[in-house]
Formats: sequence, C-alpha cells, structure tokens
Amino acid sequence: MKLMLQIGVIFLICLVGEGISSILPIAFPGSVIAMILLFILLLTKVLRPDHIKEKSDFLAKNMAFFFIPAGVSIIKYYDVISKSILPLLIVCIITTILTFAVTAYTVTFIMRFLQKGETNNE
Repeated sequence: MKLMLQIGVIFLICLVGEGISSILPIAFPGSVIAMILLFILLLTKVLRPDHIKEKSDFLAKNMAFFFIPAGVSIIKYYDVISKSILPLLIVCIITTILTFAVTAYTVTFIMRFLQKGETNNE
C-alpha cells in the first residue's frame, strides 16, 4: 500500500505540472514543471524524501527500460533521421563535450567553495 501512495504522490505532482503547463501562455514541458515542483516541495520539507523513496529508487534502477520507446522511435523513423544524420551526430558530440565540461567545472567550483567554507569556519 505504501508503494501505491508513493506512486500517487508522484503522479499527482506530474498532473499538477501538466496542468500548469497547459495554462501557461508559452510552451513549457509539464515534466520540467513537475520536477521543479518536486524540488520545491522537498526543499520546503512539505514532502519528505521517505514519502517517495521506494518509488524513486525503483524508477532509478529501471531507468534504461524507459528509454526503449525512444530507441524504437529512432529505428521506426530512421528514413527521416538518416537524411540529417551528420548534423545530428555533430550536435550530439558537441553537446556531450559541453555537458562534460560544464559538469567538471561545476564540481570543481563547488569543491573549492566548500573547502573555502571549511577553512573559514576553523
């Protein structure tokens, strides 16, 4: 029963995110709004991590399963995608490198920031 309640909480947040997305004057993904809502609820402690822990652990462990429909769609529309495969590959390679670089610099910055905070507290 606890798992069903956790699923209900997550679906409710997703539903609210989709609702907000539908009334916005600009196109904005409901899933992103739902993640922002979930973050705010966790940050304000309205929702505690143990309220959704089992379900979120399940989703994280089985994440690869949820990419199957996207992979099938790529295969299904290969004839459309193949016409612009080179630009797509270039974009994928560049964005992957940029993501790695930004992540590395962010982690380095946060580590230095935390180390400065520790030395100032001593």
